[in-house]
Amino acid sequence: MRRMSRRGFTVAAAAMVAGLTAAGDAAAVPGRAPSRRELRGMWLATVANRDWPSKPGLTADEQRAELMAHLDTAVRRRLNAVIFQVRPTADALWPSPYEPWAEYLTGVQGKHPGWDPLGTAVREAHRRGLELHAWFNPFRIANHTDPSRLVPTHPARLHPEWVVPYGGKLYYNPGLPEVRRFVQDAMLDALRHYDIDAVHWDDYFYPYPVAGQVFDDDDAFARYGGGFPDRAAWRRDNIDRLVREMGKRVHKLRKGTEFGISPFGVWRNASTDPLGSDTQAGVQTYDNLHADTRGWVKKGWIDYVCPQLYWSAHPLDQQVPANYSVLVPWWADVARGTGVRLYIGEALYKAGDPAQPAQWQDPAELSRHLTLAAKYPEVKGHVFFSAKEVGADRIGAMARVVADHYQGPARPPR
Repeated sequence: MRRMSRRGFTVAAAAMVAGLTAAGDAAAVPGRAPSRRELRGMWLATVANRDWPSKPGLTADEQRAELMAHLDTAVRRRLNAVIFQVRPTADALWPSPYEPWAEYLTGVQGKHPGWDPLGTAVREAHRRGLELHAWFNPFRIANHTDPSRLVPTHPARLHPEWVVPYGGKLYYNPGLPEVRRFVQDAMLDALRHYDIDAVHWDDYFYPYPVAGQVFDDDDAFARYGGGFPDRAAWRRDNIDRLVREMGKRVHKLRKGTEFGISPFGVWRNASTDPLGSDTQAGVQTYDNLHADTRGWVKKGWIDYVCPQLYWSAHPLDQQVPANYSVLVPWWADVARGTGVRLYIGEALYKAGDPAQPAQWQDPAELSRHLTLAAKYPEVKGHVFFSAKEVGADRIGAMARVVADHYQGPARPPR
């Protein structure tokens, strides 16, 4: 069995967190269990080797060492959760009977890396007092459009009728019931075998729009779209079904495991819908990704929502499509009274990036975000994108967050 035993945040775990805290950070109290409840997380991305492994083809020992270093960094920054991408492109970072090993490990899709990254991550995260949220991408198959580059046994090659090329990538078609069932089964295999604290999805449902291209689901719409006023309503229903069914299956399979989603930060602009936010975003999840993120919260289909509010908190102007200070209260209002916890996704990757505007060159920008969000009791924590920046901390923005807001340890909300 690959299953790991359930653990709680004990006094010993809190002491371990304190013991691993860097001397330069404000010291936690050794041996004292943290009493504060908030999520302090980081995304650990594996797609295209964004955060980990640093490159494909490292030895198992080198991969393991890099992974442990990321977990230790999370502890040093007084975080309490790692959101680990374990199914980046219809593949797996565990021995899955449904999908091949991810090529980002060895450089060859389907090749066994010589160890079990997900099993190790769960075990080692829990040893450090960290939650491990397993991050899955439901429909993305590949970051190219050549099915022959997939291993011969890949489900996308065995079922070419499931596949839609779009925008230079391959996707499973969400409009097919057999696809929705398969991707759920593939993701739930990880939950069956490991003591994962949460199943986590990111912002990709129907793909982001690409100018001049059409997502070709004509046949599926002709077969299953009857009774809907238009294709957009049918597509939203497909994603609604996926979310509702997955939530039920997660809770049935493992009591205590949560189901959370991290959508793009704008549901709809107020100019489109009076219930929307006072934003001017070019992408609206309801209309472009066919993801009714607001509806999922209001209906209680998920345990937490973590919108990616990757904009600054500076006043809106004509060049800024959205603003952190506008979206935090909007999402707080959405979550209020639902029982769905609200976490905020933070754009740490922008801090110090010379391609970003002046406000992102200020090490205090993200700390101000947390100060602003603290005014809204619905906000139960923050997640930082992503692990590489949490460690490198280009201009000290993460250190400023820790110094200003994470002076002692905290337990994730439950």
